[in-house]
Amino acid sequence: MLVLNLSLSAPARAQNVTIAAAADLHSALDEIAARFQADSGVRVKVIYGSSGNFYQQIQNGAPFDLFLSANAEYPKKLESAGLALPGSYYEYARGKLVLLAPANSRLELKRGLRILLDPGVNKIAIADPNHAPYGEAAVIALKSEKIYETVSPKIVTGENVSQAASFVLSGAADVGIVALSLALSPADSAVRYAEVLARDYPPIQQACIVLRSSKDPKPAMQFESYLREKKAAEVFQRFGFEVPARPNAKPQ
Repeated sequence: MLVLNLSLSAPARAQNVTIAAAADLHSALDEIAARFQADSGVRVKVIYGSSGNFYQQIQNGAPFDLFLSANAEYPKKLESAGLALPGSYYEYARGKLVLLAPANSRLELKRGLRILLDPGVNKIAIADPNHAPYGEAAVIALKSEKIYETVSPKIVTGENVSQAASFVLSGAADVGIVALSLALSPADSAVRYAEVLARDYPPIQQACIVLRSSKDPKPAMQFESYLREKKAAEVFQRFGFEVPARPNAKPQ
């Protein structure tokens, strides 16, 4: 009876969710995760980085429960490979590119990407286009404006888009081509920005999946479902993301 009473009075095992998330989501997802944790009691751990690097890690068995990518391609590939829980694929937001410069910069950012031809611009920060969707979009935009070959010697690459933005903040780069969400981050208040013309790059459609390898898929699906709710959409919008006009039906 004593053993039985102890087992009945013992607290239930805490539920945990570990998320691999694209670096552009930092401020928005921190807020969403905190709200979800308060509402559900589920502990949320978010690891930020490059979507392409996470894609490789997940293929090699990295112990994540969810993957929030800065593009749709990586989640779709993982889904096709049978590494996602059925019905969990969701396109949660669409990102935007901006030109980012320190607040005291004299660059006329409203002139658009061609400002990068200015002789006063010596270093241009972007995310590594080999595995970061925002870096890939930045290269496409520069090529659309037919200035990539001219400015490519000035380019410095960050491991992810957040690191590219940090190059601008630290003075290691004169200007960056980064995510709008980072320009709107409270930590980046000492910057100016101007949006890159949407016609210059393909839509940056961001998507997520719950991983089949999740050791605790129920709270992971709870979080994914939470991303579809209005309160999460409002946070994404505040950080410059576009969200689905009609959120998808919740996964079963």
